[in-house]
Amino acid sequence: MFGKKGESWLIVGLGNPGREYEKTRHNAGFRAIDLLAEKLGCKIDRLKFQGLYCQTNYGGGKLFLLKPQTYMNLSGRSVLQLSAYFNIPPQNIIVLFDDISLPPGRLRIRSDGSAGGHNGIKSIIAEIGTQDFPRVKIGVGGKAHPDQDLADHVLSGFSASEEKALVSALERAADAALTVIDKGVPEAANRFNGSQP
Repeated sequence: MFGKKGESWLIVGLGNPGREYEKTRHNAGFRAIDLLAEKLGCKIDRLKFQGLYCQTNYGGGKLFLLKPQTYMNLSGRSVLQLSAYFNIPPQNIIVLFDDISLPPGRLRIRSDGSAGGHNGIKSIIAEIGTQDFPRVKIGVGGKAHPDQDLADHVLSGFSASEEKALVSALERAADAALTVIDKGVPEAANRFNGSQP
């Protein structure tokens, strides 16, 4: 374990609730955390803290998986409520989310940083009062055309080839989040940054 034994961790997947958003670029975080929950045998079905969450044991401590149900721009409210209730410090909150600056299939793990224009991250930083929390960025590809509206782009679906690259990236994003807990951000970054099948 990288952290102190028995520490609590929170892994957050960002996305928008609702069927119509399921397969959009903006929901890569939801999809990655669903895969992680499956891997850990933890069903994300408890509704509290303005989100859906589950709790399991990992590495001698408690691990929470959370899907905020506030819609992307208010994700921080859910993250703050759960982390405050269970006393989880920001450095133990790992956020999985979509990144348009990376092609589908690529990952980037960082220990901190600005929101980079991502409204979900912006909301989390505003609510928890710091940008010092680890994140796993999942590449979803940039706009097809410079004039395309950004909101339209992130709420669009993937082509067949993009979807294929994404599915592999989602699996690795789930593994990367656990590697952050097990080995720390530098090791996770070393292993997964830029990785693709």
